[in-house]
Amino acid sequence: MDHKTKSMIENLRQNQGALKAILSSSDGQMLMRQLTNQDGGAALQRAARSASQGDTAELSRMIGKLMESREGVELIRRINQSAQK
Repeated sequence: MDHKTKSMIENLRQNQGALKAILSSSDGQMLMRQLTNQDGGAALQRAARSASQGDTAELSRMIGKLMESREGVELIRRINQSAQK
């Protein structure tokens, strides 16, 4: 995962309003579907719990895996752009 995405994760962890706005967007909904389709969201819940305590490693791994596909890279790019606004 690149530095820009790691920075976005940290910024969103600290800015709950921006996180809610992104998650309510169509790209945010698509991201949630991608992150929860394997196990119904159990891994995402663990990663979110860890991230809320300052450990973003598991969440970073999940997003890194998502970015192994062209569609995932594009999705994260759009979310990064939205987070910068």
